This record gives sequence, C-alpha cells and structure tokens, in this order.
Amino acid sequence: MNCLVSILTTVLAVSLQPADSVPDPTPITLEQAIQIAVTESPTVKVADLEIEKTGYARKGTYSSLFPTIDGSGAYQRTIKKQVMYMDFDMGAMGGGAGTGTDEAGAATDGTSAGGGAGTNSPVSPGGGIEVGRWNTWNTGVTAAMPLINAQLWESLKISDMDVELAVEKARSSRIETVTQVKQAYFGVLLARQAFEVYKSVYENALENLELIQKRYNVQKASELELARAKTTLANAIPNVYDAENSIVLGLWQLKAVMGIDLDANIDVVGSLNDYGTQMLYDMSIGENADLADNSTMRQLAIQAEQLASSIKLQQKACLPTLSLAFSYSINAMTNDFKFDQYRWTPYSYVGLSLNIPIFAGGKRSNAIKQSRVQASQLKEQTISTERQLKISIRQYLNTMETAVKSHGSAVNAAETAQKAYDIARKSYEVGRSTLTDLNDAQLALTQAQLSVSQAVYNFVTAKANLEGVLGTDYISEDGEEFALNASYNR
Repeated sequence: MNCLVSILTTVLAVSLQPADSVPDPTPITLEQAIQIAVTESPTVKVADLEIEKTGYARKGTYSSLFPTIDGSGAYQRTIKKQVMYMDFDMGAMGGGAGTGTDEAGAATDGTSAGGGAGTNSPVSPGGGIEVGRWNTWNTGVTAAMPLINAQLWESLKISDMDVELAVEKARSSRIETVTQVKQAYFGVLLARQAFEVYKSVYENALENLELIQKRYNVQKASELELARAKTTLANAIPNVYDAENSIVLGLWQLKAVMGIDLDANIDVVGSLNDYGTQMLYDMSIGENADLADNSTMRQLAIQAEQLASSIKLQQKACLPTLSLAFSYSINAMTNDFKFDQYRWTPYSYVGLSLNIPIFAGGKRSNAIKQSRVQASQLKEQTISTERQLKISIRQYLNTMETAVKSHGSAVNAAETAQKAYDIARKSYEVGRSTLTDLNDAQLALTQAQLSVSQAVYNFVTAKANLEGVLGTDYISEDGEEFALNASYNR
C-alpha cells in the first residue's frame, strides 16, 4: 500500500508541473493502475458511500427497539374562558356568603362574587360558571417502547440485507472498475503497437524513397517509380499521426477510469507481445460455468431473500403488538406571572398498549399477493440473467480460443512476411523485382504484424471480460485483495 501511495503522489505531482518543463512520464504497470483505480475511482467511492449510508439506515431501524423519550413544554393564554352550567339555581349559589378569586388572584366576598356587582365575577351573565384561569403552563416527558412487534423484528432482517446488498454492489463496482482498467490499459498497448508498426512502415517508405531517388539520379529508376515512392511515403504519414493520437486518447481513457487527473503525465509499461506467451486458459469452464461469484447473481439472490422477508413482514402485520408507555408532566394554572408563587401539579402514568389488527379492507392480503408476484418476477429475471451470463461466458471463451489460433498463424505469417519483405527489398536493390512487389511485401508485413497484436488484444480483453462475469476478485502480487475490499462490520 505504501508503494501505491508513492505512485499516486508521483502521478499527481507530475500533473502539476509547469507546461514548459514537462518531465518524463511516470511509468505505470497494470497492477499499479488497478491499485490506484480501486481506491481513487469515483464509481468505487460512490459505492463505498452507499455502504455507509445503508449502514446508518440499518442503525436507524435498530433504534426502534429502544425506548423513545421526548420532552415537551407548552404555554396557553386563555382569551375567553369556558362556561359550565348546572341543573340548579346558580343565582342562589352565587348569593350565599363565600369568597371568590378575582383575575388578580385576590379574595373577594360573597356579595361581589355572587351578586354580580364585581367585574371579576366567576359567574357569567347567563348564569353559568367560568372555568379555568388565564394562564396555563405545562411541561413533561414521555417515553414509549415496543415489547412485542413481530413486524418490526422482520424489518430488521430486511435492513441487514440492505447493507449486504450495498456491499455486494460495491464489490461489483470494483470488479467492473478492474475490468475497465484492463481494457483501457490493453487499448493503450494496442495503440502503441500499431504506432510502432506504422512508424516502421514510414521508415521503410522513407528508406525506399531514398533508394529510388538514388537510382533515379543515375537513370536506373523511372519517374513513375519515384512518384509512387513519394506517394507511399505520404500515405504512411497520416497512419503514424492517427496511431499516435490513439495512444493519447487511450491514456486519457485510462486516467479517467483510474480516477486521476487527465493532465497527469503517465505511460504504460510493457507491450502486447509480453502477453502473447500467456495466452492459456481452461476452455472447459464454459460447459459448467460457475456463477456463484458473479455479482449480478449475488445481488439477485439477496433481493430474493428480501422479497421473502417482505412477504413475512406483510403476514406478521396481522399479529397483535404490545408496547409500553410512560408519561410524567407538571402543570400550573394561574392568573398572573409570579413564577415563584406558582403551584405546580404533577401528573404521571405508566401503561401497556395492545393493538390487535382486525380488518383493513384487504390491504394486508393484497400487499402479500403483490410481494409474491414480485418474487415470481424476480425468479424469472434470475433465470433469464443466468442464461445471458452463460452465453456471454461462451462468447468470451470462443473469442479467446479464436484469438489463440489466430495468434499462432499470425506469428508465422509475420515471420514469413518479414522474410518476404527483406527478399523483395534486396531484389529491388539489384533490379530483380519491381516497386510493386516491394510495396506488396510491405503491405503484407504490416497486416501480419497488426494481426499478431490484434490477436493478443482480443484474447486479453476477452479474458478480462470473462473474469468480470465470473466475479473473479483481483489479487495483487503481494496477496492483497482489491476487488473485494469493500466491507461493513455489522
């Protein structure tokens, strides 16, 4: 990992160098490119953040098992008091001797309260009694906790599967990133190989032009041969530029999938010929392809488990639930704002709440049927996906087998074409062959050399795609597993 950090630091430092002092590009091997990509790729980072997000959601679901405690506070100012009426003579009740309490809380005599002469009488003009005081204060705390809730317990299993699914998606992102890095890396190698071939064609065309120019000067070559040699050289130049541009575009693509600055000055190491000796693979794997590690199949399996739990969740919605509740509050009712003289009255309770579902208009049964239909859909989707993946495996294996056969014949053809070109050139120098023969030999050599590179490229890219379909985790040379370093500790 220290090596990875140093490589990435070097790459980023190079990208910040001034344009007028561009240093030599930093060489990056395929393994180093993969190591950087699985840690710096935005796709991988997004997948890791998704794991973190679902982890928090899971913890939020588990919090439903613990008590919920809430505090509250309220103040209420009465604008018009409620009036209470009794089925007996309110006037006689008010005319008796006694004391009342005015709006300021002061005691009054019975005449003031009952005779209606006082302005603060608790007896309304209609004969009722005004109830309550002008200010009401209330504060308290409540707590609730589920004791028996089968639906909640089943939802916890689903939240665990959400985290497991996010981890598998992160693994899929890493495997896909590794495949993309391999393809981009091999694409740069192919472009470089093509550049070397077209550069060789250009150099040969230049040497042939110089040879024909000398022969023309001594009147041993016609003006037509000289013109054709110049045309051949001119036609070779665009191919060189196109191949060179393909290298630049390939490096940009590689840097993009690696997740580094596009201006970073890097270059790939090796050539496609280095992989030509490694074109070996067990072709019998297509007969009994094992998709146990395929990320898509794993995700579908997790989704199937989630749907099964969802059906149980809907079924358990019909079961009774039992919860515990507690409340404690204190309140004061006054007519003034003398807080030190308030008389606070406490009120508290603890109790059990039993909820028995009886009838919901068929909502729960329809939800169960809907989940079962979704499970059937997912089953059919799984079968179809498995078939498509097996077809892809066979296609990649066939491509690899064809590439192996093509590579062998292309190597032999390239060796023969090289000998034919050397013979044609020597023959032309001594005047025993024409310029057309030389150009034909050059064309055959170019095609043979490109066929060798193309065969190797087809094999390594098909192998990378095959490993991605099989869900093969990338293991570095030091034994560290990169494709599956996304994990979540439950």
